[in-house]
Amino acid sequence: MSEFTAEFIGTMILVLLGDGVVANVCLKGTKGHAGGWIVITLGWGLGVFTAVMITEQFSGAHINPAVTIGLATAGTFPLAKVPLFLTAQFLGGAAGALLVWLFYKDHYDISTDPGTILGTFATGPAIRRPPANLLSEVIGTFVLLLAVLYAASPKIALTTGDAKVGLGALGALPVALVVIGIGLSLGGTTGYAINPARDLGPRLIHHLVPIPHKGTSDWAYSWVPVVGPVLGALLAAFVYSCGPRL
Repeated sequence: MSEFTAEFIGTMILVLLGDGVVANVCLKGTKGHAGGWIVITLGWGLGVFTAVMITEQFSGAHINPAVTIGLATAGTFPLAKVPLFLTAQFLGGAAGALLVWLFYKDHYDISTDPGTILGTFATGPAIRRPPANLLSEVIGTFVLLLAVLYAASPKIALTTGDAKVGLGALGALPVALVVIGIGLSLGGTTGYAINPARDLGPRLIHHLVPIPHKGTSDWAYSWVPVVGPVLGALLAAFVYSCGPRL
């Protein structure tokens, strides 16, 4: 699998399972209707786990433009690869949202609240105040990127020095747990996009697909879940560059 394909598939699966759990909880007539915030945060975390588990060996499983930009800024990822990764991630996010719509189409057709429908594609603020909403996305992404940058591999002590060992599929678990933690603790203000590809591509799909009662795609807010995560990633890269290295 090429790096482009891995980032496309990884981001597609992330959004398919992430937006999919929101659709399952929020749309009318589903088996998971009214499952609540805990179900949504766990679903997103397991979406991260699945996407990383599949693609980590091929591309490092960034599946998030903020992660790619943050790693490149911190000097741990080649700057020349950034456009390739970002393109794959945005296309993958859009593809994942399209699959969610196809999967839940019958339930979209009977749902009547525009805000609920949009919420299965993209994020929105609980209280609309752009400076505070932006800060929420900055802080949430800062926590995510700092965890990614400082994640340490397990080591085995040898007589000739320490040897790092891989965790295989379980290596996807730490970042998934971080995302669950961010959702539970910091997700209540904006829905914790913390990933521009998770929001912008699906918002475009919401704009394009025919859904009764879908309302607008709220493009006036769309800059927040793009700019906020990028700023949070840059801040985390700065702290990492100035701080101790593992």
